[in-house]
Amino acid sequence: MTAEGTPAPLPSLREDLPAGRGGQAPPVTGTPSPLPSLREDLPAGRGGQPAKKEQFFYGGQAVIEGVMMRGKRHYAVAVRLPNTKEIVVDRGELKASIYVNPIWKLPFVRGLALIGEQLHLGMKSLIWSANMNAGGNDIVIGKREITGSVAVAGVFALALFIGLPLLLAGLAVHSSGNFLFVLVEGVIRVGLVLGYLAAIALLPDVRRVFMYHGAEHKTINAFESGWLLDIPSVRRASTLHPRCGTGFLLVVMVVSVVVFSIVAVFHPNWFWLIASRVLAIPIIAGAGFESIRYMARHRTNPVIKVLLLPVLATQKFTTREPSDDMLEVAITAFNSAREGEEETAGAAA
Repeated sequence: MTAEGTPAPLPSLREDLPAGRGGQAPPVTGTPSPLPSLREDLPAGRGGQPAKKEQFFYGGQAVIEGVMMRGKRHYAVAVRLPNTKEIVVDRGELKASIYVNPIWKLPFVRGLALIGEQLHLGMKSLIWSANMNAGGNDIVIGKREITGSVAVAGVFALALFIGLPLLLAGLAVHSSGNFLFVLVEGVIRVGLVLGYLAAIALLPDVRRVFMYHGAEHKTINAFESGWLLDIPSVRRASTLHPRCGTGFLLVVMVVSVVVFSIVAVFHPNWFWLIASRVLAIPIIAGAGFESIRYMARHRTNPVIKVLLLPVLATQKFTTREPSDDMLEVAITAFNSAREGEEETAGAAA
């Protein structure tokens, strides 16, 4: 997923990525037209205005056999049906308080808004895509089934990524009140997360989701670079993006080491040690979001380029090179969300 933010647009997609770290363009079949510098000559609704004039930068998420794209006030989900292979689109307006209330745009608070958005819009898009793919078998997946699955996954995640690192760090370091304990816990947590992502990527269905994740990134990268939103141009874009949710996850784990180091100063017992890991989630999410947002805004700074390397490298676990039909789905989702934004702007004019 690509987190929403307002960083400066990519001056050129490859300029901020060193060679060998996702910066090389994949080979392109055929003879695509040369990339334009900016889309000044494009009609409205087919790629929109140049990225430098944008006040909002689009985000998105891979779903089952499709992509969700989110604008400032509208979203669109595009899915390719398994039987007919046609692309169907679900488009809607974002009216909930978390999208329109200015409180959720405040620094540090917007990190919580990002989590809330994933629970609301992300799950809504996922349910719709699942039903579109299951419709051919007369199967309907409801909110109750998805909610139950998320609840079970949440308990599993807390046990695996919070409980287990605490336990293993306690066995390795026989004191919970020092920096070494927090550092070992953080290293174990990062290893567990990356190992989990590497393991599930071996599943064919998950791999396809990761390919759609790559298509989502390529489409947004191409748009922010001012390129034409057609398959040959988008194909050249990178599957890595500074605002990706996977990179955000890594930043959050680094921030947690800092926060938990402060907690360790008070030598908490095991109850408060565990409680602090849960209660500190809002603080860590807010600080992590502001950190990755700052790095994305200043991605051309030499120091920030170095700091972004692990953020971009982490995305190698959750993105894969998509096929052309996947790129078509991502572009359709983006254009549909964009059209919703332009219709609202036209009505307000």
